[in-house]
Amino acid sequence: MVSVEDLSFSYGGAFKLNSISLKVSAGTVLTLLGPNGCGKTTLLKCINALLKPESGKVVIFGKNAHELRRWELARLVGYVPQAHVSPFPYSTLDLVLMGRTAHLDFFQQPSNLDYEIAEKALSIVGLDRLKHRPYDQLSGGERQLALIARAIAQEPKLLLLDEPTAHLDFKNQFLVLSIVRRIARENGIGVIMSLHDPNHAILFSDIVALMKNGSIFDMGPSHLVITKEKIENVYEISVRVVNHTDGFLVAPSMETFS
Repeated sequence: MVSVEDLSFSYGGAFKLNSISLKVSAGTVLTLLGPNGCGKTTLLKCINALLKPESGKVVIFGKNAHELRRWELARLVGYVPQAHVSPFPYSTLDLVLMGRTAHLDFFQQPSNLDYEIAEKALSIVGLDRLKHRPYDQLSGGERQLALIARAIAQEPKLLLLDEPTAHLDFKNQFLVLSIVRRIARENGIGVIMSLHDPNHAILFSDIVALMKNGSIFDMGPSHLVITKEKIENVYEISVRVVNHTDGFLVAPSMETFS
């Protein structure tokens, strides 16, 4: 169980997050949904102890995240940032192998077991055939999957993903999100990810936390949170909710732009 308890954070006295509370259990996907600047990335960084909250705390399996050493936290939390460009021509396998760093002593070389874990992580995301290809020669979708594999190689209890569909084409957006959901369910890993598109949240989330101005506007199952009224309030745009055989989708009303 991972819980964020009454967490607030400010930049220079101006509050960016206001009294955020949420819980994620093993195998559950929670999506932070909201417009740019609402605090999604800041919240993920606070959960990963990259930023220190003004008040409140993050508890990961009974441990305060901000009281753990970096390597201790890395054994519990895998973090996939928005974008990553390697300055060195690492192979894809070498990049994923870096996820094992938290399990190694200083100057210790990766063991055969570490390589096996890294290769299994690549297999999980479907990149085992590209393990020897330089990371910087992968496509955008493949790079994103390699970063997810690196996080999986940490063997975390919680996976954090900051806008995992950013800069991906239509097909790869759904490929990445379907793999994330499968990882959560098959490996019992809790997932917290930030997204912009309500339709992605509908399709791939167990819980949606709709954010506005640094606060959680509403939280719960997608069909209760992603409604016409709430999306229009948060995104400040007119929308239509379209029902179909597999559920529902949100579409912008073109009257907004006419």
